[in-house]
Amino acid sequence: MIKRNLLVMGLAVLLSACGFQLRGTGTQELTIKELDLSARDAYGPTVKMLEQQLENSGVRVHAGAPYKLVLLNEENAQRTLSYTGGGASAEYEVSTILRYEILTHDNLHLLNDKLEVQKVFLHDGNNITGSSQEASETYKEMRRDLIQRMLIRLQLLTPQQLDELSATAEAKARAEAQALEAARKAEAETPRQSPLELPNQ
Repeated sequence: MIKRNLLVMGLAVLLSACGFQLRGTGTQELTIKELDLSARDAYGPTVKMLEQQLENSGVRVHAGAPYKLVLLNEENAQRTLSYTGGGASAEYEVSTILRYEILTHDNLHLLNDKLEVQKVFLHDGNNITGSSQEASETYKEMRRDLIQRMLIRLQLLTPQQLDELSATAEAKARAEAQALEAARKAEAETPRQSPLELPNQ
């Protein structure tokens, strides 16, 4: 028994050393250490779950962070794949799309993208309660998948990449401001024609 326990512990240490983690356990270390998180649905389950997972991953979530992650909208869709049992049951495919963007603290746009997950579940017309529970669990699982995918996206986004995106966004903003100022100067320096005077009748 002791040898077996030692073997299990040894395997666990070995796997964790290789970076392996069971799904839904542990945390993912992120290179981004501060992040401002907001969403259209500020009190929705997705943003709350993401905030918790970010904090579990060592990220300080606060309004003064140098970068902002904004969850723009979350869309759910459902379509019927097949009917079974004389129409009493049906197989459904449900999908969720989460659109987001990342901004600087000064609201310069860095990037925007989307995440999408899909699941299939069976709706039993003879067991409405059970089918409703299964649908609810399916959407919860999809939300967990979305959060995991978002963490992976953030994990791949290094501070160097964010700095480069910020520099590009700042250069673009400066160029636009200079172009606008040049247009204003040109307009101000352009002589204005006096209104045409009509001869007295």
